[in-house]
Amino acid sequence: MGQPVASRGRTATPTLGKAMLNKYARAFFTRVLTPFAAFLIRRGVSPDTVTLLGTAGVIAGALVFYPRGELFWGTIVITLFVFSDLVDGNMARQLGRSSRWGAFLDSTLDRVADGAVFGGFALWYAGGGNDIVLCAVSIFCLTSGQVVSYTKARGESIGLPVAVNGLIERAERLVISLVAAGLSGMHKFGVPGIQYLLPVALWIVAVGSLVTLIQRVVTVRRESAEADAAAESGSTTQSSGTAS
Repeated sequence: MGQPVASRGRTATPTLGKAMLNKYARAFFTRVLTPFAAFLIRRGVSPDTVTLLGTAGVIAGALVFYPRGELFWGTIVITLFVFSDLVDGNMARQLGRSSRWGAFLDSTLDRVADGAVFGGFALWYAGGGNDIVLCAVSIFCLTSGQVVSYTKARGESIGLPVAVNGLIERAERLVISLVAAGLSGMHKFGVPGIQYLLPVALWIVAVGSLVTLIQRVVTVRRESAEADAAAESGSTTQSSGTAS
């Protein structure tokens, strides 16, 4: 998960690992993790392998712990594997690699990890959490997050810039949800009232994702109209020049 643009040739949104660490913390952990990344390289481990293992860890943390209501420990496991965002990117920089395949793999597995996190929430509320409304909200967060990413990718694939980020992107969705889940899980340690943070966070993410989706659809519609008008104008000008 989450290798840098320069290292992997990616042009996607910021990764979860980067979003959870400010620039000073990233610099610190980069220095700390560089020897470990170098060690993995000497052992013949590839950045893609670290990406796969990091995603597997996130999936395990989400789908093993969250459906059982172990929100705190699930978030701890997921956060530990988030550091693969920094390790694989560090390895790619040390190797001097810029890979379209790495960028594709990275972006694809990001979507898988997102699905596992919100799927874990949905399973909890469908089971022991016993709240069908929050189960539906979790599923909406999962689906809308995937569609938000798709709208930008699809718009860019037809030659549009899609020059808008939106209210809540992937990193914000996950940081808000994971921080709230971890804190909500502390209810089992006797912290009163804190269990309500995750439901509030899921509603915020759901509404923010809907707003972001609308922003991107409106932007693509406007850019499409502008591009079609420019193409038609160019065609008319060319026809006039040929006729004269």
